[in-house]
Amino acid sequence: MSLLDGMYTQFMSDWDAAGYHRVSDPQWSWGLRVLERLSPAARERILDLGCGTGRLACEILQRAPRVTVTALDRSWTMLAQATGSSNGIHFVQADATSLPFAAVFDAVFSTAAFHWVRDHDRLFAAIYGVLRPGGRLVSQAGGGPNLARLYERAAEVARRAEFARCFQSWSDRWTFAGVEATQARMQRAGFVDIEVWLEPAPTTFADARAFAEFTSTVCLRHHLDRLPPSDRAAYVSRITALAADDDPPFTLDYWRLNIDARR
Repeated sequence: MSLLDGMYTQFMSDWDAAGYHRVSDPQWSWGLRVLERLSPAARERILDLGCGTGRLACEILQRAPRVTVTALDRSWTMLAQATGSSNGIHFVQADATSLPFAAVFDAVFSTAAFHWVRDHDRLFAAIYGVLRPGGRLVSQAGGGPNLARLYERAAEVARRAEFARCFQSWSDRWTFAGVEATQARMQRAGFVDIEVWLEPAPTTFADARAFAEFTSTVCLRHHLDRLPPSDRAAYVSRITALAADDDPPFTLDYWRLNIDARR
């Protein structure tokens, strides 16, 4: 039995929220830097869009007195994990392109979420609609060449004979937008004072198991959805073996797309 076999015992139709909460220190670290840009003020109403397990929503509450935080995510498992450990936050399940609010927030804050939304025109139109006049968007997500090496390898392994049957009619489940395309979309939505920039964020893991657990939970979950449980460990093992030869080993080629703007 492979060392990784025990990690793939259930169908991954929604996020493994407990697993994500355990392994998401890279997202937490990036999110704290974005939170510094947000710099919440007293009494502001803030929407954490794509809140995940609520770690950063809790942090927002600590940064300013009497701030009101609404934490929204599409995933029920993420919200269930979040509500078990968070107080003083309003949790909402909804899609980022169809937000159930209108002109009520002083700021929309989002990290590691926008790249899971396919239609960014609808996304920015929805965000614009929930902001008050003068309200701001402060966000970060994967963009540009984000994880290009990992996903090229995932496609290469998917073409191998033992896996190819499961990846017929495969389509990517993410949108890694570039700077110019994002600026144009935001202008069409009506935003002003738009700043968009990319930054590299290579992330190295301690060993093969840590790399495999993280990628399985975060980056490759949709790939694993296509595979029967009996094949998932082997699929991730093939990709992990390729990452072992990188310099440094077990490094993910992350790029972050930062966005600041106002309504």
